[in-house]
Amino acid sequence: MAEAVVETSFMDPFKDILVNYLMPEKCYDELFLQFNLLHVDCLKIVISKGLGIGIILGSVLVKLPQILKLIGARSAEGLSFNSVLLELFAITGTMAYSIANSFPFSSWGEALFLMIQTVTIGFLIQHYGGNTIKGLGFLAVYFGLLGVLFSPVTPLSVVTTMQASNMPAIIFGRLIQAGTNYRNGHTGQLSAISVFLLFAGSLARIFTTVQETGDSLMAVTYIISSFCNGVIAAQVLYYWNSSPALRKKTE
Repeated sequence: MAEAVVETSFMDPFKDILVNYLMPEKCYDELFLQFNLLHVDCLKIVISKGLGIGIILGSVLVKLPQILKLIGARSAEGLSFNSVLLELFAITGTMAYSIANSFPFSSWGEALFLMIQTVTIGFLIQHYGGNTIKGLGFLAVYFGLLGVLFSPVTPLSVVTTMQASNMPAIIFGRLIQAGTNYRNGHTGQLSAISVFLLFAGSLARIFTTVQETGDSLMAVTYIISSFCNGVIAAQVLYYWNSSPALRKKTE
């Protein structure tokens, strides 16, 4: 009786990593054993997982340029605290909704890192505005509410409502920031690097959300987020040669 032939691939040493993070085993077999490199469904999965991991890794540092710019200038001129609050609400809602629905970490993980960085920016706005005590109070209240939100006492309906409320929160938050930029005639201490990275990340998230979760509510949220981030990115380009000092000199 002939022995069964075990198929092997040059990618076998990396199989565990690939199967755990990038693709199901059936796609590993299709791509690296059968060499069916044009398998559409598997390519979608790999691209989506790859983008998701890339977005998460990028999110660790996406707002760091903004934080460093605030610290370097010792000023938060041009940044709206209300806009930060609304953005934080949207990020927290996405994070809570994803955890409650057991979505894979690759489909929402950047929200965790964006939350930490956005909270930091909120505190710095208060601190450099001469309201350090208010900033510390903001941190205490936010993390207290976060603990309640992730506890068993919070029903799923509340989390779902938060996610549904993300769309108006994102729109109003970005409109507030856009309005601040327009009134000032410059983008102040807004970091161009952070703005463009957020815009690119939200665009990529549309595809990964549809592919990995199939959740239309989250997909629409990212579509709206991309449009709003695009408006801020356009303002950064429009006011590129404007600055607070130049604006005051002109006046």
